[in-house]
Amino acid sequence: MDSVEIESADCMHLGDWPRTADVTCGVLKKSLSQSNGRTPIDVEFSDLTYTVPTGKKSSKLILRGVSGQFRSGELSAIMGPSGAGKSTLLDILAGYKCNGVTGLITVNGQNRDLRKFCKMSCYIMQEDLTQPRLTVEEAIGFAADLKLDTRISKAAKRSLVNEILQTLRLNNARHTITERLSGGERKRLSIALELVNNPPVIFLDEPTTGLDEMSSVQCVDLLRRVALGGRTVICSIHTPSASIFSKFHHVYVVTAGQCVYRGNVDDVVPYLHNIGIDCPVHYNPADFVIEVSAGEYGKDLVERMMTLVAERSPIVPTPHADFQYAEFENIGKISWWEQFTILLKRMMLQFYRNRNYMYLKMSLHAFLGFIIGGLFLGIGNDGSKTLFNFGFCFTCLIVFLYVPMLPILLHFPSEVHLVKREHFNRWYDLGPYFCALTVSNIPAQIVLSIIYLSMVYPITGQPLELFRCSMFFSTCIICALIAESMGLAVASMLSIVNGMFVGPAITVPLMLFAVQGMGTTDPLPIYRTLVMYISYIRYGLEALIVATYGYNREKLPCPPNMIYCQYRVPRELLRTMGMENTVFWLDFLALIIILFIFRALTYYLLRQRLQPNKTFQALYLVGRLVKNHFVNG
Repeated sequence: MDSVEIESADCMHLGDWPRTADVTCGVLKKSLSQSNGRTPIDVEFSDLTYTVPTGKKSSKLILRGVSGQFRSGELSAIMGPSGAGKSTLLDILAGYKCNGVTGLITVNGQNRDLRKFCKMSCYIMQEDLTQPRLTVEEAIGFAADLKLDTRISKAAKRSLVNEILQTLRLNNARHTITERLSGGERKRLSIALELVNNPPVIFLDEPTTGLDEMSSVQCVDLLRRVALGGRTVICSIHTPSASIFSKFHHVYVVTAGQCVYRGNVDDVVPYLHNIGIDCPVHYNPADFVIEVSAGEYGKDLVERMMTLVAERSPIVPTPHADFQYAEFENIGKISWWEQFTILLKRMMLQFYRNRNYMYLKMSLHAFLGFIIGGLFLGIGNDGSKTLFNFGFCFTCLIVFLYVPMLPILLHFPSEVHLVKREHFNRWYDLGPYFCALTVSNIPAQIVLSIIYLSMVYPITGQPLELFRCSMFFSTCIICALIAESMGLAVASMLSIVNGMFVGPAITVPLMLFAVQGMGTTDPLPIYRTLVMYISYIRYGLEALIVATYGYNREKLPCPPNMIYCQYRVPRELLRTMGMENTVFWLDFLALIIILFIFRALTYYLLRQRLQPNKTFQALYLVGRLVKNHFVNG
C-alpha cells in the first residue's frame, strides 16, 4: 500500500510520537511489521502464586510459585491440560486478575507498575465480543479515533485502517456488519482492533478456539508476523496441531499450577527424551507433552519435569539500559470531550442501524396508547369518574416504569462486558462513555413517551390546556428516564437472568409505598410517611393529579343520568387524596433530583464493576463463597 502524506500541521507534533505509525515529516510508513523504534519489552515473573477462597476457612491454590520469562520478538504459548492454570497465569500477567496474587512480575527488569503497564499492553480475550451494527471498517475506524492522538490527520488514520484490513485479510469483509462475520474473521477483527495503537505487549486467551484448522493457522501466522515485528505476543492455547505448534518460538507448559517446561518449541522432544520418555514418530509433540504433563505416562515423569525445569531451563535476565515507562505514558490519550463525541457518534450510528427495534418500540407505545386510551375513554372530563381518572394516572406511571426498564435489563448486561473489555484496554474513560450513553438515550425516550401520551391524553378526555399538558407530559418523561436509570443500575451489576428477576421485584414495593394514605384524611405515622416518599412513583402520582385537577380547575360536568357526582369538584378530590396542599414544582424538582441520584448510582455501580474497591471485592468474595456453598452442598 502506498504511503500517505501527512499535512504539515501534523509534522510539528509527531516527531516524538511512539504510536501506530513510524512517522517522519510528511510520510506515514507501514507499521504492522515494525516496532517503530520502541524499547523491546520483556516480561518476567518469579515465584508467582495465586489463591482463591473456596469456603469460610479454606482456599484453593491455582498457581504454585511459577517463574518464567517472555521475550519481545517471540510468539509465546502457555499450554497445559484443562484446569492447569494457563488462563489464570495469562490473566495475572495481563493485570486482569490482581487479588490473591503473590510473587514478582517485572517489565524489562523493573517492578511492574500495573497502571502504566496496562497502557502499553492489550488483552484479547477468548470470547470475540465486538460492537454490534458496525461494519468492519467502521469498527476499526472508531478504534483508531479513540486510541490515536487527534493531531494525526484523518488521511493518516484512513491509511492505517486500510493497511490493517489488508494485512489481516479483512479487506473483502470491510463493509460486512460484525454480527455477520465468520469465526475466523471475527477473531482477526478482535486482533485488528487492538493493533490500531501498536501495543508492544499483546496477550491472547486461546485465540484459535472455535476456528477450523485453516483459520487457526492463518491466525497464528498473523500473530507470528506481529511478534517478529518486535512485539511481545503471549497467548494461552489448548492442544494446537503440529503445524500450529511449530510456528511458536517459545512454549511454557503448566500442570496443576506448576511449570513443567519452558523453552524453545524445538527443544520439547529432546527435553522429554532427557527425562526418560520419547515422543513417538508422527505424533504431535504438543499433544504428547500435554499428555505427559497430565500424568498419562506416570506421576513420576511429571515430578521429574517439575524438578528439572529450573535446572535445564534457567531464566537469564536480559539487560535493559535506561528503560522508562514514560516512553509509553501518552499512548493513545485523547481528551474527555473527544472521547465523548466519538462514543456518541458511534452510539448514534448503532441506534440508526437498529431502526427495526425502534419501530417495534414505537408500535408498542402506540398499541398501549390505543388499549389504555380505550379502557379509560373520556373519563378525564367526567365528574362521575374522577376516581377512575386517578387510576389512569397511576396506569401511566406503571407503563413508564416497566416499558423503559425491561429492555435495558435484557441488553445492557451484554454491553457491560464490551465496556469492561474496552475500558481495560484503555480505549476510553468511563465518564465520557456514561455521558454519551445518557445523551444518546434521552431523545429516543422522549419520542416514545410523546407517542404514547399524544394518544392517551386526548382519548381519555384530559384537559387540553397547554400548561396542564406540559406538566403532565414532562412528569411522565422524567418518570420514564428514572425507570430507565433504575434498569441501568440493576443491569450494570447483574446478569440478564438475575437482573430480570431483581428489576421487576424491586418495583413492587415502589408501587405499594406510593399509594399509602390515599383516600383517608387520617395522618400516617412518621415511619410510613418516610417510606412513602422513598418511592419516586409517589412524587409522579402527586404531580400528575395536581397537573390534572389543581390550579383551580373548574367543576367537571356530571352526566344527565347521574343524580350526584361526589368528586365533580376537583378540590374535593385533592382533599380526599391528601394533595390539597401539594405543589407541583416541588414534586417535579424531587423527580429531577431522584433522576440524578439514580444516574449517579448507575455510574458508581458501573465503575465498581470495572474497578471494584475493597468493599465490592469483599461482596464478590461473599457471593462466590455462597455460590460455592450451594453448588458443593
